[in-house]
Amino acid sequence: MSDSNNKNFFRLVLDVLLKIFSTLKNVMTDFVQYLSKTQTGKDVNLPKTGNGQEPRQSPIRTILIVLGVMVVLSIFTNIQSFQQNEIPYNKFLQLVDENRIEKAVVTEKAITGLIKPEEESKSPKPFVTIPLWNDQLAEKLTEHQVEYIVRSGESWLSNLFLNWIIPMLILVLIWTWVFRRMSGGPGASFLNLGNKIRIHPETGSKVTFNDVAGAESAKQELKETIEFLKSPEKIQRLGGRMPKGVLLVGPPGTGKTLLAKAVSGEAGVPFFNISGSEFIELFVGVGAARVRDLFEQARQNAPCIIFIDELDAIGRSRGGPVVMGGHDEREQTLNQLLTEMDGFDSSAGVVVMAATNRPEVLDKALLRAGRFDRQIVVDKPDLDERIKILELHTKNMKMAKDVDLSIVGKRTPGLVGADLANIANEAAILAARNNHKQVQMGDFEAAIDRVLTGAEKKSRALGREEKRRVAYHEAGHALVAENVPTGQPVHKISIIPRGVSALGFTLQLPVEEKFLSTDEELKDQIAILMGGRIAESIALGNISTGAQNDLEKASEIARTMVCQLGMSEKLGALTYGKRQQMQFLEIDANEYRNYSEETAKKIDAEVKAIVDQAIDRANKILTAKRALLDRLASVLQDKEVIQRDELEAILKQPSKKNSKTEQ
Repeated sequence: MSDSNNKNFFRLVLDVLLKIFSTLKNVMTDFVQYLSKTQTGKDVNLPKTGNGQEPRQSPIRTILIVLGVMVVLSIFTNIQSFQQNEIPYNKFLQLVDENRIEKAVVTEKAITGLIKPEEESKSPKPFVTIPLWNDQLAEKLTEHQVEYIVRSGESWLSNLFLNWIIPMLILVLIWTWVFRRMSGGPGASFLNLGNKIRIHPETGSKVTFNDVAGAESAKQELKETIEFLKSPEKIQRLGGRMPKGVLLVGPPGTGKTLLAKAVSGEAGVPFFNISGSEFIELFVGVGAARVRDLFEQARQNAPCIIFIDELDAIGRSRGGPVVMGGHDEREQTLNQLLTEMDGFDSSAGVVVMAATNRPEVLDKALLRAGRFDRQIVVDKPDLDERIKILELHTKNMKMAKDVDLSIVGKRTPGLVGADLANIANEAAILAARNNHKQVQMGDFEAAIDRVLTGAEKKSRALGREEKRRVAYHEAGHALVAENVPTGQPVHKISIIPRGVSALGFTLQLPVEEKFLSTDEELKDQIAILMGGRIAESIALGNISTGAQNDLEKASEIARTMVCQLGMSEKLGALTYGKRQQMQFLEIDANEYRNYSEETAKKIDAEVKAIVDQAIDRANKILTAKRALLDRLASVLQDKEVIQRDELEAILKQPSKKNSKTEQ
């Protein structure tokens, strides 16, 4: 290689090294900024781009660039060496025989070294050759007094690349992936693993009370909170203070979260939203750190609303066995929440709102005055509220003239706003499936049946005898319901299999919304439940397993009458057994005895007497209406579904006297 070629080559190497050092400097700068940002959540001296925005720094991308440059440099160096200094292997052996080899470095892939010049005034010339290995090479080099070194064949660059850079890069990539999966995003700090607080600014699309149908009493109470946020001086002038916390309590789906957003929209203040379960992470102390961060951001953006959904996830009552010095992660988070609610000044305009459907499990320290000062019950909607909710969810739907939302509201007692929204959506889906230009009343009827009883199982075909038995069973329910004094009118009878195990159903439509039941109404309800079993016995001479659910419900009603409602003349106006309520506004409790074995026998006898009395009533009704029972069951077998108007027509038909079928 000539001197000019050497100078050009080394100049090129020097330029590449300078670029590598410059890139490494940028890597270190980016990495320091990246660490600072993840720890503090703020950028540190990031340069501005032309549009005034801060560029997103990616140290991993820069590291990859450095590695690429080093690989290219290594390849380039090897190519240059092989192209400019390579000699044939036979010439190398010839030079060895001529004692022209001064030094040699022997590796697995190549032999490099210096060739003695023919003239003493010249400097040694480097060479490289690809060896053809044989056992005599070492002896030959020794014989000709060649100073040689044997190496593994890996250069310092390849050794650094394979043993250090690649393993570190793999660890960095794995750690980054795990870190982001745990934190929920790239902007996560090591302590709080990412900010999961969702901020809805007041400039966004607002949810107001016009978007919330029903819940009038809850909205009226929340309007005072809005007044406090808009004009805090109004109550401060009178010496009062704004409530620190508002707890929304009610069954799932009643619109607690929507009400909180509506309060924020009406007040025109930022809305901080986070779920209670999102406070807890893998590492201890994460939940408490997030609580501190939440309240710190709220103070900086006051006046505002903090909304914690599913508060029971972190607010459960403390107690039980001592774990890790008395505090587990959930208790630390709760303690921090209690401290923050005590620490901030209500005059700053920060209101903490929370929602739960299990207030009985909350810690008493959360519910005391000074923290959650107000508890607002968001109950299930009544008939008028259900109609308003349906009108809200169907205002953008194209509906036919036969749609009557009042009937839909009457058919859905006990359902909440989320259920009604689902029914409206299912009606639109069914209308589209049937290629209707408008949503018809039949679509709503089918949607209600789907939501309440499950989808039709058209593939589950009943045999002839099973279909006949189910028809008599449902006809028995319907006839008893139409003939007991307090029975609700039958709206629909179906023997089409639905859901998991329902082979048919009889649907009653309440005449009016009721919140109390008398003992006569409960006894009539038991008689209606037993009507299906009795109809099978009268018409077919035997009974089946189809009445299992009816028996469970009838037994539960009778036992509740005796043990909880004091509706037994023999046992008197007392309650038997203590029930520990487990869910808000739901009859779901654990019970344990507080009475003797003798009393237990009396309870069992009284429960059986109530059910037997209902069976006797149902038997008398169906025996007297035997011809009507046969007619109704026959129509059901043919049509499978009978609506109210068809049922009325069947009931009004004159009965044919038959000594064999009617007594």
